[in-house]
Amino acid sequence: MTALSTASNFVSPDDAYRAIVEAHRGLSDEQSAALDTALVLILANHIGDAAVLGDAIALAKRRLPVAIRTD
Repeated sequence: MTALSTASNFVSPDDAYRAIVEAHRGLSDEQSAALDTALVLILANHIGDAAVLGDAIALAKRRLPVAIRTD
């Protein structure tokens, strides 16, 4: 099992962030949500490790603003 990597693996993290933001440009809220869903599923498949995916989900939930968290 591989541990969840939380350090940046990008040579240019700002470029990666910009690519994600630009992918949403011009999309409706519904299209943007569909893009996010597709991207998450594609990357989850790329990870291919249920334990690492579970760790990533837990980390993402902890990073939600307290006002919208469900835990």
